[in-house]
Amino acid sequence: MTVFTLTQPEREARLLPELVELTEHHRARSPEYARLLAALDHRPGRRYGALADLPWLPVRLFKHHELKSIPEDEVFKVLTSSGTTGDVSRIFLDREAAGVQQKMLSATMRTVIGGQRLPMLLVDTVSLFKNRRSFSARGAGVLGMMNFGRDHVFVLDERDEPDLDAVKAFLAKHGDQPFLIFGFTFMAWLYLYELARDNGLDLSNGILIHSGGWKKLADRAVDNAEFRRRFTEDTGLQRIHNFYGMVEQIGLTFLEGPDGGGLYCPDFSDVIIRDPRTWEEVPVGTPGVVEVISTLPRSYPGHILLTEDRGVIHGIDDGAWPGKRFSILGRLPKAEARGCSDTFAEAAA
Repeated sequence: MTVFTLTQPEREARLLPELVELTEHHRARSPEYARLLAALDHRPGRRYGALADLPWLPVRLFKHHELKSIPEDEVFKVLTSSGTTGDVSRIFLDREAAGVQQKMLSATMRTVIGGQRLPMLLVDTVSLFKNRRSFSARGAGVLGMMNFGRDHVFVLDERDEPDLDAVKAFLAKHGDQPFLIFGFTFMAWLYLYELARDNGLDLSNGILIHSGGWKKLADRAVDNAEFRRRFTEDTGLQRIHNFYGMVEQIGLTFLEGPDGGGLYCPDFSDVIIRDPRTWEEVPVGTPGVVEVISTLPRSYPGHILLTEDRGVIHGIDDGAWPGKRFSILGRLPKAEARGCSDTFAEAAA
């Protein structure tokens, strides 16, 4: 299954009727969502001419309200986001939803890693899993990605120190064939790049999948272009893919293309960038608030969400893959993030 195939006109033609149907699906099954739509004057039968016209929810609502479109006895799994106690999103999945999200996540990742489970180097520490009953968000992310690999080796030992011998042994065994690397962005730089550079390690057959903010690398003057350039020049690693996703739209991963020119939307998704003052869609090249769209969520009304991230669309149907090519620029200032939710606060009450 290939999931980066639709041009932007094809994508909008396919997604619009599906999302209209999905909006009605959730209206009929979630009283809370139905009240929100009514308060926003999105009445049943309303016609929509474009994806940008569809009603969105601020992602913060899921931190303060239980929104689900399935009966309580059909809840199979409840996912929680990272955050302080009491300030986490709760996402409700039934068995079908859990299966679909894993299937589509796998289809997305197979675009860059292929269909076989590859030997896997994890830029983290095994001590993440000492407590098997409770994982951090970081631990849950690592555990989820481990499903795509085999013969796992951790770059850090239990003292959180780089384990050069373990990495050398992994490369001696697997380095002459394709292998998978996963790590959060700042850890991939601090612990794998520097270890490989300083010890002359050859990562040329690796495929690096990484995610996370760049804030911790800002003081080192490392942006995405520098990250990719230095890895390639100093370790031989060329196949590098950043990704962006969130628990509130589980199963959807926006993946960086092979040329590093930006993130792309799988065929069942899209992004819209909105002006934080007017909430109107902004033109290509103009930064704004990121809205994420997915046809996957059927067990909860998370199909159209306004995030608390800033982003910009660089181009449309002009990159390595079709569709919108975009970047995440960082989190919104707290005042603007609260403003996103205030738009809906009265309706959600």
